[in-house]
Amino acid sequence: MNEIKDKSVQAFIDELASKAPTPGGGSAAAVMGAQAAALISMVCNLTIGKPKYAEVEVEMQSLLKKSEELREALTGMIKADVEVFDRLMGTYGLPKDSDKEKSVRSEAIQSALKEATIVPLMCASACAEAIALSRIAAEKGNVGVISDAGVAVMAAYGALKSAALNVYINAGGLKDRAFADAKLAELEALLNGADTAAEEVYQIVKARL
Repeated sequence: MNEIKDKSVQAFIDELASKAPTPGGGSAAAVMGAQAAALISMVCNLTIGKPKYAEVEVEMQSLLKKSEELREALTGMIKADVEVFDRLMGTYGLPKDSDKEKSVRSEAIQSALKEATIVPLMCASACAEAIALSRIAAEKGNVGVISDAGVAVMAAYGALKSAALNVYINAGGLKDRAFADAKLAELEALLNGADTAAEEVYQIVKARL
């Protein structure tokens, strides 16, 4: 079976719309984040080598390296989300007839829930970074494609908030509250100021149109 990243956009959208539990919102968030990183790279690629933007050449090259690393990471998270969700669903199907089976099943569910909390948290972290990178693209990128920096920040922001929902829902089912609270604290740190940061980049882009 092909990975989601190797399928056509149409195939991915069709699968999202189907009754199949995966791919779902987590994969969609990773796709949005990857698109944000890709658009930042696009702005960089259309700025680098332009005489008019020679003074930001080095900075754009550095930004491109970071955005491409981010794009690769987020693309990998599409598959990671599917795998962890499928693993979680599998644990709910474990036998629960005896006390021992119930105990094994409960431990398996809790272990999978921890993984299902970590994966979207990683996605949220990457998307928060994409918001930060989009600011540089918005401020210094080729004005001819500056609207793409705006689309990048909106995609990154939407992906961040979307990934956050998956952290919340999975952390909510954890019995290890110390672990859950620690991950939720990490998430809140990522979300803190994200609304303002995204809006600022959006306004920077509008001002350069």
